[in-house]
Amino acid sequence: MKKAIVWGMVCIACLLSGCAKKGETDTDLIGFSISTQNNPFFVTLADGAKKQAATDNSTLAVVDAGDDVVKQISDIEDLISKNVKVLIVNPVDSAAVAPAVTAAKKAGIPVIAVDRAVIGETVACQIASDNVAGAKMAGEYLLSLVGEGAEIAELQGIPGASATIDRGKGFHLAVDGKAEVKASLTANFNRVEGLAVTENLLQSHGDLKGLFAHNDEMALGALEAAAAAGKQIVIVGFDATDDAVAAVKDGRLAATVAQQPAEMGKIAVQTAIKLIRGESVPESLPVVVSLITK
Repeated sequence: MKKAIVWGMVCIACLLSGCAKKGETDTDLIGFSISTQNNPFFVTLADGAKKQAATDNSTLAVVDAGDDVVKQISDIEDLISKNVKVLIVNPVDSAAVAPAVTAAKKAGIPVIAVDRAVIGETVACQIASDNVAGAKMAGEYLLSLVGEGAEIAELQGIPGASATIDRGKGFHLAVDGKAEVKASLTANFNRVEGLAVTENLLQSHGDLKGLFAHNDEMALGALEAAAAAGKQIVIVGFDATDDAVAAVKDGRLAATVAQQPAEMGKIAVQTAIKLIRGESVPESLPVVVSLITK
């Protein structure tokens, strides 16, 4: 009888404390600091990670920095305090996040960078698309449509993000000396800012023939601005989000570079689990990109 009472008390205590199921203990806890969830690309990235964590019966704690590097650093500090076994980070600012990554490593937590690199600190594994190659591909395609010597412009992503740096590099490798790049302005990977910046561009550069945006959100904003101004300009984006692919299909967007955000999220969690198990992982895992046209 006493054994039955004790066992009943244990069961009640377990229910009240939320006893963890297999894979839901701190020993398997993976932290994921993502730059933003206010962008379809990063929503898909997080969803890919969550799906894989569920498949592997591991616990994934996702925190959204909201494109605020100060918040991201605070989020990472919080994840460190929760004793995550591995930290996955998708930096808002690739250099500014480095001290937080250093802190994680000092706490014995291996770090995986996904989509964007960490500048100024090493990580256990970097999982990303070849942004230089993708942007070079986009620039070459844009140039083939507008012709050499045409006036073009560039909408840049968040300053300091490795994707911004690499996509700018790839784009300029393709077009410098072959077209007139009238402006390279940041719109912070944001659709509303892409619209506003493009409105100003079209007013100041009336002969603009083409535009490359570092992501699809800015490209779609640029499309809205061009349509409102009654301008026909060739626009190429990057990410192949659903909205952008639909715009390519109906001929409004010239092209977009396809990444695989769900696959990157999946690979990040798989790599984290390998690290938890003490397995070795490669320093870099590149994910293939391709150009999507009509």
